[in-house]
Amino acid sequence: MAELGLDAEIRAMADSTRTSAEAAAAIGCSVAQIAKTMVFRELETDRALLVVASGSNRVCTAKLAELTDKTIGRADAAFVRRTTGFAIGGVSPVGHVGDVDILLDADLYQYQEIWAAAGSPFAVFRTTADALATATGARVADIKEG
Repeated sequence: MAELGLDAEIRAMADSTRTSAEAAAAIGCSVAQIAKTMVFRELETDRALLVVASGSNRVCTAKLAELTDKTIGRADAAFVRRTTGFAIGGVSPVGHVGDVDILLDADLYQYQEIWAAAGSPFAVFRTTADALATATGARVADIKEG
């Protein structure tokens, strides 16, 4: 994270942070402040598309397809591990083993601080949407359903 310019401390949690609800309960913040990292598969290229979304938002795959001009599919656990280096439930928005495309939910900008997974279902870090977008090179977009 330091190499990317993120001034963030990884916090090990006693309770699971695997889901947005679990993370919010463990941290003591709102579910919407959880920056959940979801992995999708760009079918034409077999490349990973990471979507960092507000924990309270459902992701619209039709919007993802429009934004990327790719057919978007679900990623299984093996694909997630192979392309990111992380297991489902602990995928960090930074530090991937492969080259990935990243979209950041514009809704995250309404919070002074957000919390993201730090590579484990029991580890998180605090940051801001702007710092995360800058560090990852993510494209900010409206990706939520509705």
